[in-house]
Amino acid sequence: MSHLIWGGADCVDLARAYGTPLYVVDETIIRARCREIQNTFLSRWSATSVCYAGKAFLTLAMARIMEQEGLGLDVVSGGELLVAQKAGFPMSRVELHGNAKSERELRAALSLGVGRVIVDGIMELEVLSALADELEKDVNIMIRVSPGVNPHTHSHLVTGHLGSKFGLPLEGELLRNAVCLAVTSKHVHLKGFHFHVGSQIFEPDFHVESVRRVVALVDKLQKEYGIATDELNFGGGFGVGQMPDGAPGIKGEPHVPVALFTDAMMSALTQECEARALSRPAVVIEPGRWIIGTAGITLYNVETIKRLDGVTYIGVDGGMPDNPRPSLYSAPYRAVLANKTDDAQLENVSIAGKCCETGDILIQSELLPSSVKRGDILAVFNTGAYNFSMATNYNRLGRPALVFVKDGASYIAAYRRTEEDLLQGEVVPEILR
Repeated sequence: MSHLIWGGADCVDLARAYGTPLYVVDETIIRARCREIQNTFLSRWSATSVCYAGKAFLTLAMARIMEQEGLGLDVVSGGELLVAQKAGFPMSRVELHGNAKSERELRAALSLGVGRVIVDGIMELEVLSALADELEKDVNIMIRVSPGVNPHTHSHLVTGHLGSKFGLPLEGELLRNAVCLAVTSKHVHLKGFHFHVGSQIFEPDFHVESVRRVVALVDKLQKEYGIATDELNFGGGFGVGQMPDGAPGIKGEPHVPVALFTDAMMSALTQECEARALSRPAVVIEPGRWIIGTAGITLYNVETIKRLDGVTYIGVDGGMPDNPRPSLYSAPYRAVLANKTDDAQLENVSIAGKCCETGDILIQSELLPSSVKRGDILAVFNTGAYNFSMATNYNRLGRPALVFVKDGASYIAAYRRTEEDLLQGEVVPEILR
């Protein structure tokens, strides 16, 4: 039987060496995505930069790769900021994001000297300004705005519509008041504006419309208040197919080039600025899933096969805790048996996780070899983004180990969290002894 090879490594050997469930990330794919960004965005358009959206997947190893590739890092919590710090990531290339930042997180950002704070609202700006005065620290900020577009994606992935919990509406007093507060603060320096329309977007139309609306804001601020805008951050959300092209036995989805979005947005920005006699601001983008999504797979051990009338369940040793996205978003995934990639006798099955939840179904319908048996290795594709980063310990299941692979070699990036590890920090109170 033929085996699945990922990053030059035999997935069956990886499962035996590190155990399952196991996250496996191909370093070469990550670096290839970074080089594509370099060649088709950074080199093509002047005054541009990229911040990798760490919420998609962030470990010490990933932070080091992003630093080596010359990208910045977008973090959304004190924990992600600590990863950047421990990895030795240049703080000037870090931006702190998020819609409910704590005082502790804002203090850390000021103390460490992050390059940008993406401010989400007036109350946060007031706290940040007071802290900057207290610490006598200058801080560059961007104000997040909601451009009022509603792209076609899952409702939980839309972020740029009016009424979103993120940012301030382009129209109205809230944004005007925030701008006035920023430009009158002693240590706060307003660099520009940020927007993000949503995730898993496959056409650039809503990004382009957002660019046009934000440029209209920039024009208004300059004409009416004399406020110049140095930078715009277009966010990310660029779509990623659920199945890599060329995976064994399955017709894959073509890669979505980042230039599909960046060329359209940059062209619109250039045209709008020229039409309004504005200097074009510098531009930042924040790809996350687009860089890491297809680089990752997850390996599971087949534990049970249950054949019922109308459905066959393949039960594996992981599920909702290591990949909550099917339950949260009905996210589709594809899979193969890593130890039987050339078996042509297929049957339709459902891949069931091991949690005591009816909704713990990783894949509702997949064609797998009818010879599937206990002990086979199942490989689920496109789990690089929002699997490791969203993992939980529901049912007291330990978290999978994480390995990177490159040119056939593998190296551990995160050790398995065992059931014993999960007890760390717990005590029996004296009153219950």
